[in-house]
Amino acid sequence: MVSHAQWKLARDRKVAESISEGEDSAESAERVRRRRELDLAWDLGQAVYDRRTALGLAQTELARRANMSQPQVSKLELGGSMPTVPLLARLARAMDADFSLRPDAEDVVRVSFIPHTATGEEAGAEPPSQERASASAPEAEADASAERAAATG
Repeated sequence: MVSHAQWKLARDRKVAESISEGEDSAESAERVRRRRELDLAWDLGQAVYDRRTALGLAQTELARRANMSQPQVSKLELGGSMPTVPLLARLARAMDADFSLRPDAEDVVRVSFIPHTATGEEAGAEPPSQERASASAPEAEADASAERAAATG
């Protein structure tokens, strides 16, 4: 019997493979939409990972601070789940940061966690260089693939 997690990974793999077929149909539009969702989930997870490691926190400590379990943090960081806005807010508080989701002109959503400064800088400032973006160029996609392979072993 296949577990739900294995089924979901197989489904996501199938969606990712089918995008390269290049069909011009409603079905291929749905595949593109799903691929963007997968990219966003990965980018959100990478932003959480980047901020957590910048703080020197273990997954268990972040989980404790955000009232989550360590497996939930791990799944989130690997792009295996799409967090809700309230969960992102809890994570941001737990990591002493604000989060930002900004769509650009090409439907690519830019994700970042903006650290609070010692002087109490306002959240409206530009995000620092750890900003993550959905893969929109071949180089970025190659980098993301390498990061995914490294993260999953």
